Amino acid sequence: MNTTLLLQLVVNGVIIGTLYGVVAMCFVLIYKSTQIVNFAQGEFLLIGAWTCWWLLTSMQVPFWLGFPLTLAFMALFGVLLQVVVLRPLIGEPIISVIMVTVGLSIFFQAIMKWMFGVWAKPFPEVFGTKAVEILGLRVQTPYILSMAVSLVIMAGFAWFFKFSRFGLAMRATAFNQQVAQSLGISVRSVFAMAWAISAVVSALAGVVVGMVNGVSQALSFFGIKVFPAVILGGLDSIVGAILGGLIIGVLENLAEFADSQYLNWGNLYTVVPFYALILILMIKPYGLFGTRQIERI
Repeated sequence: MNTTLLLQLVVNGVIIGTLYGVVAMCFVLIYKSTQIVNFAQGEFLLIGAWTCWWLLTSMQVPFWLGFPLTLAFMALFGVLLQVVVLRPLIGEPIISVIMVTVGLSIFFQAIMKWMFGVWAKPFPEVFGTKAVEILGLRVQTPYILSMAVSLVIMAGFAWFFKFSRFGLAMRATAFNQQVAQSLGISVRSVFAMAWAISAVVSALAGVVVGMVNGVSQALSFFGIKVFPAVILGGLDSIVGAILGGLIIGVLENLAEFADSQYLNWGNLYTVVPFYALILILMIKPYGLFGTRQIERI
């Protein structure tokens, strides 16, 4: 058994798993505050990556400035999307709003193809070294950045929900929208904030993945790959989203090791998260930390 390769893939799985966990938190954030599953989450990564790529290549903006500008743009984009498209649907059946997010996903993909084409484009060189060696393992520099930033975001989320005024308002809204509104909390502002945070964090993940693999339509698939992590952890659990992301990240890299060394199927890395999704829904449909809801009919 190639122990070095196995260890390398496990480390890669942990690093990419933290990124999955961050994007999964965005799913949970929107679901907890609005009860909506956002199927356009992957397109947030795509739009953020293309925006940063355009600033760095066409506008010749340095990365230290282009990256914050991208995040600011995505925050505004998230707010406008919620206010213009989704706010008029408040009070409509949940399935209608979910279908709107599916339509937004297709629309954004078409717009990005029209603006930037269908071929992958390499991200401009941001770091002086592409990879570094840690304990004999070669780790790409953007992944180290993603690991550090992901940990900061997770800590930021914990502080935000526990101590900040807006975080407490968001938790109250997630618990009961009518009660929160009766206490003077602006539910509409909470909704807009949730979409803004989700767009910003997803864009950050999109830029990191774009640095490693280039920017292309494949980035939108990242959001679908994260969905098994969300279900595994529990659709309404922030902690579950982080843990689910780590498990799926390691699992798919272990699948790649088994595929390359023994099975030779060729696509196990791509499909194993969805095998896991099926098993989760069969065995524990509310996930590891999800709230179990019982409806009597």
